[in-house]
Amino acid sequence: MNQTSDNTNPYPTSPVMPEMFEGDKVIQFSCHKGIGCFNACCKSIDISLTPYDILRLKKRLSITSTEFLEHFTFPFEMEMNGIAGVKLKPVENGTACQFMTNEGCSVYEDRPTACRYYPVALLSMRRQDEYVDRNAYALVKEDHCLGHLEPRSLTIDEYRNEQGLEPFDEASRGWRQLILKKKSSGPTIGKPSKRSLQLFFMACYDIDRFREFTTSDSFHTIYDIPDDERATWASDEILLQFSFRFLRQVLFGEDSIKMSEDAVLVRRKQVEDTRMRLELEAAALRAQHEDGPLDEE
Repeated sequence: MNQTSDNTNPYPTSPVMPEMFEGDKVIQFSCHKGIGCFNACCKSIDISLTPYDILRLKKRLSITSTEFLEHFTFPFEMEMNGIAGVKLKPVENGTACQFMTNEGCSVYEDRPTACRYYPVALLSMRRQDEYVDRNAYALVKEDHCLGHLEPRSLTIDEYRNEQGLEPFDEASRGWRQLILKKKSSGPTIGKPSKRSLQLFFMACYDIDRFREFTTSDSFHTIYDIPDDERATWASDEILLQFSFRFLRQVLFGEDSIKMSEDAVLVRRKQVEDTRMRLELEAAALRAQHEDGPLDEE
């Protein structure tokens, strides 16, 4: 299956028709066990996972997110020197999905967003003068897929509802907005540091390790979070939403998480020290430039 998830990331090119549609677009499609191409899309996969996909699948398999990432995925760059995405790893020495069986998908109830959307592609976009993202849809047509020939018509919205996509889209909306913000900010925020990239990967994809991070002494020292809010983080879904909020503050300076007074003072001093250092360096460069001609004499 080619990736058909949202277009906020430069996922590998799929045969997506250039025309974009609204949710009321009527499509003709059906996929079922008796169709001639059954399982064909699962025999050659290129599936990018959302954070919520990972959360659902690791629960399904009764393993930690760290274990799931290690055994079932591999990372990739969404853009050059940019933030990372995660792809589903095929079977060893092959291209088929590890969850494919002769009867179909072995994790069907928790299958990834991309699999649910197929053959529809979700395109998340943001205009330069807007602060919210908007969704549009496109159709994916591949030669092997016979589903488009099936005599069944329904709207894209009806198809999304049938495939149970609403909770998947809602849970990963914050992640898509982070990616859109990074892409729209471009060079204004500079190249992310290695630590920022590692933090993004952990907070988005490794929810169990991120939970450990939020219980560390250093996290408690920096962030002043009420105990009742911390208690809700026992839920992976709630913690995932906090992780997106956390990344917006760390990566883009959106102050929505209260910091302790000591941490604020330390950060303020760091900013002042950095400003002073830059001013001294600039003054030294000016002095060197002004003294240059005299030295040459």
